[in-house]
Amino acid sequence: MLTPEHLHGLRNLSLAARQAAEGFLSGAHASRRHGAGMEFSQYRPYQPGDDLRRLDWRLAARSDRYYLRESEVDTSLTVHLLLDASASMNHRDDNGLTKLEYARLLLAALAYIATQQGDAVGLTILHPAGLQHLPPRADTRQLPRLYHALETAEAAGRFPATETLAPLTARRQRALMVCVSDLYEDGNEINSLLSRLRATSGDVLLLHLMARNELQFSYQGAVTFKDLETGQTLQIDADQQRAAYQQQLQLWLRETAQAARRQGFDYHLVDASQPLDGGVREFLRKRNLTP
Repeated sequence: MLTPEHLHGLRNLSLAARQAAEGFLSGAHASRRHGAGMEFSQYRPYQPGDDLRRLDWRLAARSDRYYLRESEVDTSLTVHLLLDASASMNHRDDNGLTKLEYARLLLAALAYIATQQGDAVGLTILHPAGLQHLPPRADTRQLPRLYHALETAEAAGRFPATETLAPLTARRQRALMVCVSDLYEDGNEINSLLSRLRATSGDVLLLHLMARNELQFSYQGAVTFKDLETGQTLQIDADQQRAAYQQQLQLWLRETAQAARRQGFDYHLVDASQPLDGGVREFLRKRNLTP
């Protein structure tokens, strides 16, 4: 698998997304359903209420029975990508990448895959100054729009207030919502947004992004931490605090995953030091495209 450092080093989001995604696409299959498409699949007996235009009259004349011609058509979805662009996403991992840089790569790869499958793809960047929103489209110019929005996205401030987020849940639209966030929040604002999206859109895939140095607490000796969103600082001895930190972290991760699943979200923890395969595989599974 290509490392996130390699993909970021390409300095070309379009190329990075394609390289990250094509290995998965080679093992994926198109999700299909029976319907009134162009490619013939099978016959099935007529049932009251069926469309008479799909009856095979020649077969009926020969067998004195009524059958409908069924075909297979590719299913397509509306995929709506959400990027948490609050300041905590500027946290830098030991590999040199920030969470935001990793999130760019991951969402670009998901956008590429969805577009290859014929899905309408949209993007909303969640920023305290306002939402940057690209409505879902399935045309050939959508990917460059998405890449440009991701490349120019900057993380700042705190997670948007409820009134800023209101347009996201103003109307019902069946879609697969894919949110990439580190779930750093003051209260319950991220969870509240996802709950509303679950009610208005139906499906929510939450990709919980954390840096390796957060997961392993790889710091040593005296360390000064600065909260990227509040500016507050904290001085600790990392070696003395490591065990307590790990205990609290595992408890929080366990409770976060359980709460997300209780509310009907598909939850997956993403280690930002690892290749993109975990997040991509969860998307493919949700998209019913896993081999």
